[in-house]
Amino acid sequence: MSENWKYSHRAVAMKSNVIREILKITKKPGVISFGGGLPAPELFPAEQLLEACKKVLREQPENALQYGTTEGYPPLRELIAGRMNNIGVPCHPDEILITSGSQQGLDVLGRVFLDTDSTVLLSKPTYLGAIQAFNAYGPRYLTLPSDDDGMTVDGMEELIRENSPRLIYLVPTFQNPDGRTIPMSRRKVIIDLAAKYGVPIIEDDPYSELSFDSEVPDHLRKMFPEGVILLGTFSKLLAPGLRIAWLIAPKGLAYDRCVRLKQGSDLHTNTFAQHVIYQFLKTGALDSHLEKIRKVYARRKDLMVKLMREHFPEGVSFTEPDGGLFLWVTLPEKINTTELLPKAVDRKIAYIPGSAFYTDGGGQNTMRLNYSKPTEEEIKIGIPRLAELFAEALNA
Repeated sequence: MSENWKYSHRAVAMKSNVIREILKITKKPGVISFGGGLPAPELFPAEQLLEACKKVLREQPENALQYGTTEGYPPLRELIAGRMNNIGVPCHPDEILITSGSQQGLDVLGRVFLDTDSTVLLSKPTYLGAIQAFNAYGPRYLTLPSDDDGMTVDGMEELIRENSPRLIYLVPTFQNPDGRTIPMSRRKVIIDLAAKYGVPIIEDDPYSELSFDSEVPDHLRKMFPEGVILLGTFSKLLAPGLRIAWLIAPKGLAYDRCVRLKQGSDLHTNTFAQHVIYQFLKTGALDSHLEKIRKVYARRKDLMVKLMREHFPEGVSFTEPDGGLFLWVTLPEKINTTELLPKAVDRKIAYIPGSAFYTDGGGQNTMRLNYSKPTEEEIKIGIPRLAELFAEALNA
């Protein structure tokens, strides 16, 4: 029956998330997956969250289990604002909108700013989730290539002047998918051009607090608070299943419109989860938790890079990020990583083909690897398997 129903153009046009489809394959027994962007589950602070849940249900069940405001639980917004100000990012609680994960923030911003054929300026590669969120609104994409320092800025002013983009979207620090970080010199150029032409910047920032051994450049929001909308999340810092994130928008029309469009979608984000995270944060436990996961992720990244240097054949290059969850592999152009994936799964190893992170069909010879979820033992087994696969493909 449902096959004969009339669906909207938007519903027909939307494609499934490539990563989610590939992750289904990796559920096969014995497959070592470098594919997901998953935190290490053994590091979730389950006992501390359990105590926070008990405290919430004992002391304020009538609030935590009730409907809430669209903007979010006020004490949580105040606490987030305090954390942001402590790292130099100017922020008032009334500029914070709690969202159901950063993905909802991206969807809300797509609805606020984009019409069919509106233009969005972003890097290539870029975060697949943003592409998918924006695709629902039928935009055109303007892309600038990346080098070792992230998105390049040569030709950026010409693109903006000739196309009047509605948005500039960036993951400037430890970017998903490639782990690169845009340096201050380029951030200043981006800010200057956004201010000159009146283009809002979306700064998607899931990873800056996962820096291993280096200071991160100033947030774009710190440099240009009136022109930057920042997305933050507890998914990578604490636990993704809670689906608690936040959006910081300049007070006024931008913020008000985000609130209204979220309100029409889900009224408000999970009230209970907001209370639980607030109780967890109040104890100061997040900072010690972050210190622990940084050490583990840094160790896993270092091990992965060491084994890649030892085993990958000549002609295969990769990034070496100082934080975040991902690194990026580039093979010779004759290799198509999408076509290679079934052979990898046959060897019980999985990755995400890089073409998923391009809006223009590029990146066929690239892939994203995740080092936060696999254990050290899985990395020791999986990287040599990948190396053997690469060598066979290059010699074919």
